[in-house]
Amino acid sequence: MADHETEDTARAGEGRAIRVLLVDDHQVVRRGLRTFLEVQDDIEVVGEAADGSEGVARTEELRPDVVLMDVKMPGTDGIEALRKLRDLGNPAKVLIVTSFTEQRTVVPALRAGAAGYVYKDIDPDALAGAIRSVHAGHVLLQPEVAGALLSQEESNGGSGGRSGTLTEREREVLGLIADGRSNREIARALVLSEKTVKTHVSNILMKLDLADRTQAALWAVRHNLTD
Repeated sequence: MADHETEDTARAGEGRAIRVLLVDDHQVVRRGLRTFLEVQDDIEVVGEAADGSEGVARTEELRPDVVLMDVKMPGTDGIEALRKLRDLGNPAKVLIVTSFTEQRTVVPALRAGAAGYVYKDIDPDALAGAIRSVHAGHVLLQPEVAGALLSQEESNGGSGGRSGTLTEREREVLGLIADGRSNREIARALVLSEKTVKTHVSNILMKLDLADRTQAALWAVRHNLTD
């Protein structure tokens, strides 16, 4: 199974702002997000979209670093848009920003490839921090969101106890993924190249039959591979 994660090609602090696309069917929400984000020195709003289909098209056109995506929208919803972006191989990190907290919404969004999931009542400064976090390669889940996905994994029997198939180095990498570390940070911590870390991540996902880093992080929590 291929690693769907694309290493950051543009990072805050390396010469330009984080490029953000807003995808929400409510204009007032988009306006509010834009008004706040435009005062952030390291964040640039590059465009908006009113539904998932337009969001996919604009993401392909504008190539933002981070997409703020609502879930419930007319026509193509946020989850279907996520799947389309994943199938297209688009490298943008998608941060779900929604008012829906039900497990039936949280779990599909994360499985579709969301890099994080936060609620619309999030503090503005915390939202800016969330954008910076997912842009840096971190998995961002509020505690109740992580709990929802873990509950779903438990009810489905999870991925089984296959940690024995991992090498010791892969277990170390998996533990650091669960700590929210990016490939660059893992490489620093283990004195490896980023290319080697990416290979380890790909092997972990393949061996454990997982789709992405989010699932890997939660798998590690379930199997006590974190500190």
